[in-house]
Amino acid sequence: MLRPRYVPPEDIFPPNPWAFEAVQYDARLAQELTGQAETMFALSNGYLGIRGSVEEGTPVQEAGTYLSGFYEHRPISYGEHAYGFPTVGQSILNCPSGTALKLFVEDEPFVVPQAEILSYRRSLDLRAGTLNRDVRWASPAGTRLHMRTVRLVSLAHRHLAAIAFVLTAEDADVEIAISSELENAPSSTADIADPRLAASLAGRVLHPTGFQAEGMRAMLSYRTESSGFHLGCGMDHAVSSDSSYFTEQVCNDDFAAVTIRCKLSRNKPIVVYKYLSYHYSDNSAPARILFQTALTLDRALKSGFQEIVERQRSDVERFWARADVAVECDNLRTQQTIRWNLFQLLQASERSEGHGIGARGLTGRTYEGHYFWDTEIYVLPFLIYTNPAIARSVLKFRYDMLDKARSRARELGHRGATFPWRTINGEEASAYYAAGTAQYHINADIAYALQKYVNVTGDNEFLWSYGAEILTETARLWFDLGFFSESKGEKFCINGVTGPDEYTAIVNNNCFTNLMARENLRYAAQVVRDLKRMHPDRFDALAQRTGLDSSELADWEDASERMYLPYDERLKIHPQDDDFLDLEKWDFAATPENRYPLLLYYHPLNLYRSQVIKQADTVMAMFLLNEHFTHEEKRRNFEYYDPLTTHDSSLSVCIQSVVANEIGLPHKAIEYFNFAAAMDMSDIGGNMMNGAHVAAIGGTWLALAYGFAGLRDSKGCISFNPVLPKEWSHLSLILTVRGQRFRIEVDPTSVIYTLLSGERLKFSHVGEDLILSSAEPVISRPTGQGRVDAQKSNESA
Repeated sequence: MLRPRYVPPEDIFPPNPWAFEAVQYDARLAQELTGQAETMFALSNGYLGIRGSVEEGTPVQEAGTYLSGFYEHRPISYGEHAYGFPTVGQSILNCPSGTALKLFVEDEPFVVPQAEILSYRRSLDLRAGTLNRDVRWASPAGTRLHMRTVRLVSLAHRHLAAIAFVLTAEDADVEIAISSELENAPSSTADIADPRLAASLAGRVLHPTGFQAEGMRAMLSYRTESSGFHLGCGMDHAVSSDSSYFTEQVCNDDFAAVTIRCKLSRNKPIVVYKYLSYHYSDNSAPARILFQTALTLDRALKSGFQEIVERQRSDVERFWARADVAVECDNLRTQQTIRWNLFQLLQASERSEGHGIGARGLTGRTYEGHYFWDTEIYVLPFLIYTNPAIARSVLKFRYDMLDKARSRARELGHRGATFPWRTINGEEASAYYAAGTAQYHINADIAYALQKYVNVTGDNEFLWSYGAEILTETARLWFDLGFFSESKGEKFCINGVTGPDEYTAIVNNNCFTNLMARENLRYAAQVVRDLKRMHPDRFDALAQRTGLDSSELADWEDASERMYLPYDERLKIHPQDDDFLDLEKWDFAATPENRYPLLLYYHPLNLYRSQVIKQADTVMAMFLLNEHFTHEEKRRNFEYYDPLTTHDSSLSVCIQSVVANEIGLPHKAIEYFNFAAAMDMSDIGGNMMNGAHVAAIGGTWLALAYGFAGLRDSKGCISFNPVLPKEWSHLSLILTVRGQRFRIEVDPTSVIYTLLSGERLKFSHVGEDLILSSAEPVISRPTGQGRVDAQKSNESA
């Protein structure tokens, strides 16, 4: 059930449109919200992620440091094994943590919960891309001290993190020691009752392969047990102080510390700059990894902290220039929440090149760091419109998995390619086939994302070089998986699959799956025909790589044209699958609020026997394939499925918001949007402590762009039909289409389109064709009357 688990008190967490900050210290709240704070204050660049634990190291839930794609194999155990079950999974690893800067005043440790705090502020600065802390306190001896820290994970140098630590004794000289540490500590264990959490790995995971220490630098290296990776991590320092100080060091396989001792003179601060470097490889020797680690530290020391932090601010400013969403309304928390969400998308993706984007980004180990369909359907649209180069990288990463997807298809007895439901390295890691391998729709989801990318960016080179091969192998899968059924009038049917709703599994003719497969088959045939006509040499190369026969294209077109889509004449709705309407409806009235999410309290068979929905399924199809449904079909489908949906998945409410907006239910649209946007900040799911819901955050952007701004982009035709919530007075967002960057601004009476860079952009506003150009960079139009009338002419699926 949807309800906020936590509402941030404004006297402690004031709404700030450009920061998330705590301006007071409350010991009880700090203890209760330790894990949540580590997520809210986490820093990442898409390659390196560091949870927001405090420098003194306590209180702490998990001082997580993660590297994208750095994992260990883990055995998958079954009580009863069957053919085709994956036997080895992957789990993201927690790397040695280097954020510790432990302070001792007159030999007594400084720990915030035990200190006499005079003032406190901790802030995630969304414009600077830094985590800042400012604390004043009185020592047990009565000395007043002031500590400031600035932490960042560099967007410019993806292997680098840095911390500035400034300490001032305000009213007396004092003896202090600062212990700067790098430690390979055991990770916390998972609650095995919650299948979403990362499993614990038995035995030692990171095996030492050497360490180096000299001056204020220390570096550790490791190899994984079975995944074949070598890891190098290191720290180095620069110190500035008018007070005299000296340093000492200790270093071994799993722990390094540089201790700075100082007689701190009154009002003469000591400044410690700490630089952290992380590298890994599957083909480099330990010495080589340490060499690369050292290179990053050398560059950081040469640049200096000020240059690094200025570059960080510049990089973040460029992000907001291409991706900001501004909202004006009475609730000041709304703008703060939106920008915190967008900042998480920046952190999850900016330097992810060569890797995927995990369900929790690099803010926690939930779902073991795996990549799901979430990336293509929820995150990629944001990237396509704001950072197309990274969108391309994400799709290229899927292409690089293609050989393993072919191998998995052969194992399952299919032609073509079967992409894994959850993975890090391209191999299936889902132990529960009913809600994993059976979700074949991920193959069509990837094809759908590819089509959107090409249509919006115009990157046909990627389509010919990589996309055509993905489309060929996924279309082959669908034609092999389905069949022309006599009982369904020779329609093409796809049986034994699971759609997005994981509370209904192994069904025949899931409406979402069939619609997405139809689009996949259509698009694949179109692209391969275009390739043969326009680039015959490339077509020949594709045919040679895949064994493609031109006759296959007609098969794909036949299957798409004769695809069976469930429809109930009595209710005038699209059943979620062939048998969904025959199931008994779930008794929501008899289900206590504390028994959600249902997956933690009810056996899957109880759920499979009922009309109960975990997340948008047919409603999701109406969003993704919008043009294939009439307005009335959307309305009837939504009214039937919405009351059956628990939203036990964080991916649900954002989609319900978009569709509610489209069919003229503004109250539901804003209600669902508010839940989507606050998924983490109000801990709607009760598990934000384990990492940010990156896909749900992407879904929040979908609700803003496709919902309230009314964006549609079918077949690359860009159109808008905005519907501003009555609670808001203004909405603006920035998009890039085929290299043209522009802003749309919506208020209650007008919409303004402004070309920010580029030469010419054609689009439509409420059915009127418009062109932005360098000669006419600004166009203003009255708002439409919603999307109800605009959808009445749509053809039925």
